[in-house]
Amino acid sequence: MSIFSLVPYRNSGVSNYFDEMEKMMGNAFRPVFGSGFRTDISDKGDHYLLEAELPGFAKENIHLNIEGDLLTITAKREENKEDKDKQYVRRERSFASYERSFDISEVKAEEIAANYANGVLEMTLPKKSPATPVSRRIEIQ
Repeated sequence: MSIFSLVPYRNSGVSNYFDEMEKMMGNAFRPVFGSGFRTDISDKGDHYLLEAELPGFAKENIHLNIEGDLLTITAKREENKEDKDKQYVRRERSFASYERSFDISEVKAEEIAANYANGVLEMTLPKKSPATPVSRRIEIQ
């Protein structure tokens, strides 16, 4: 009897290798930063209301930047914890960085207002007035 007969056959591959590593190491190989943050945008008539979920971020670590017709929300967090227990010290670190961009070509950028409370960033984005078509007569010469 060989050792191979005792091991059940599994589809080998890179993903299985990392699945096994994750089982052995816990969550050490999972990404900390995730894929983004949830954002809801609702139409309130004369403005849009943007609500972004950013729990655990300090207000000073959230940055709003407008470049041309692009609004970018960036949030960063770095956390260090130390737990001392009996004869060892355990230190955990986490880092999170999120960034999302939005087209604000239909918004009055100079009138945007923002508020952050209870982990939710709320932004009021006033709409631009619809352009009225200009009509004029052209003289034939």
